[in-house]
Amino acid sequence: MKDIFFCPEESNFYSNCLENFVFRNCKSSESIVEFGSGDGRPVINSLLRNKFNGVIQGFELNTSAWKVANSTIDEYNLTNKYIIHNLCLFNSSQPDAEYLVANPPYIPAPDDDIYMPLLFGGVDGATLTNDLLSLDYKNVLILISSFSNPINTLNIAKQNGYYVQNFLVLPLQFGYYSSEPKVKKHIEELRKNKMAFYCGNYYFLAGVLFTKRQESVIDLSNQLAQVMTSL
Repeated sequence: MKDIFFCPEESNFYSNCLENFVFRNCKSSESIVEFGSGDGRPVINSLLRNKFNGVIQGFELNTSAWKVANSTIDEYNLTNKYIIHNLCLFNSSQPDAEYLVANPPYIPAPDDDIYMPLLFGGVDGATLTNDLLSLDYKNVLILISSFSNPINTLNIAKQNGYYVQNFLVLPLQFGYYSSEPKVKKHIEELRKNKMAFYCGNYYFLAGVLFTKRQESVIDLSNQLAQVMTSL
């Protein structure tokens, strides 16, 4: 539901994270579940640039975005690799997969009466992000905003048995939706409570690969926390 409202930088960043942390690490038979596929552009662009022989099952609640995505999937003959369901992942029988990937809505606000309600991520912006980390997928690639209570998300991930295996960080300017006066004022309040981190008109967006693998891995949680709180 979110991709239709991506800025180009954010869409490209999501694609880069998919390629570096998921597609290039996947074996040919592995499967992926995507929450909030939107118009499908990040995954489609990544599939066109990378060899991937598995199957991606996306879930998109917005019917208009779902129709656009399926039209593009047909255009590029990707129907055997990318299947998008016009359903909510949380309300469906969740498919088995090695990876869950998502760029969930992360705009924080007191309520969803904002310019674009589909981008509402809860009071602290991290509600859907944290819910996705409760689904118990082995690997989760997710985009996290520095103004959406990132430290709490890292703590919840740890409670659910996840470690930060890798991450990329992109500095972004506040956009039209995050600059709405009601939203900006709320983010300022979160900042006072050390739940939001930004500098001037800039914030960080991190693409984070969480893993539940039990073998010896380097946990980069502390490094990510330092970066996300540095603004």
